[in-house]
Amino acid sequence: MMGGLCFMVKGKMCVGVEKSRLMARIGPDAYEGALARKGCRPMDFTGRPMRGFVFVGLDGLGSEQELGYWLELALAYNAVAKKSARKKSKTSRTSRRR
Repeated sequence: MMGGLCFMVKGKMCVGVEKSRLMARIGPDAYEGALARKGCRPMDFTGRPMRGFVFVGLDGLGSEQELGYWLELALAYNAVAKKSARKKSKTSRTSRRR
C-alpha cells in the first residue's frame, strides 16, 4: 500500500496506516457523509481522489469510539466489496507462449 501498512480482510484491502493517518476503504455510498467528519479527507495518492477510500488524520482518531467508527465502516463495506482482479504476471504470460 504505497509505503504504509495494509490490513486485508477476506482477501480485500480494508484499512491501513500511512504515515500518521488511517486509510479506510469505506465504499462509494458512505463516502460523502464520511468526508463531513472531523479529520477525514479524500484519499489521493496520485493527486486524484479515489472514491470510496479516505484518509483520517489524528484529529479524527482521538478516542477509541472514533477509531471504532472507522473500523466498523470499513468492515461493513468489506463484506460487500468485490476483490480486485488479479493482474497476470509477465512470467506466467511468457511461460504460456512456449
